[in-house]
Amino acid sequence: MKTTTLAVLSALLMSAAGSPVFAMSHQEQLACAWTAGNCFDEAKILEKRITEIKDEIQKNANGSPEELNVLEKKLQETKVQLERIKSN
Repeated sequence: MKTTTLAVLSALLMSAAGSPVFAMSHQEQLACAWTAGNCFDEAKILEKRITEIKDEIQKNANGSPEELNVLEKKLQETKVQLERIKSN
């Protein structure tokens, strides 16, 4: 009886843990859990990443169009992530 109760309780807690927190991916949630939840600087990290990508785009302005497209895509994805975090 105790084993069944424990199994049901564990399943319930695991399903609740999968809910979105701060619009982070599952991997990001796990990383936060591993680092005692110190993820409030996520916006700062994303802002820094945006700056780095913009700098890389400027450096590769005369580079191949494929490389610039990849960098532009990364920039847009990072901006979307930042907006999701700021909206929460």
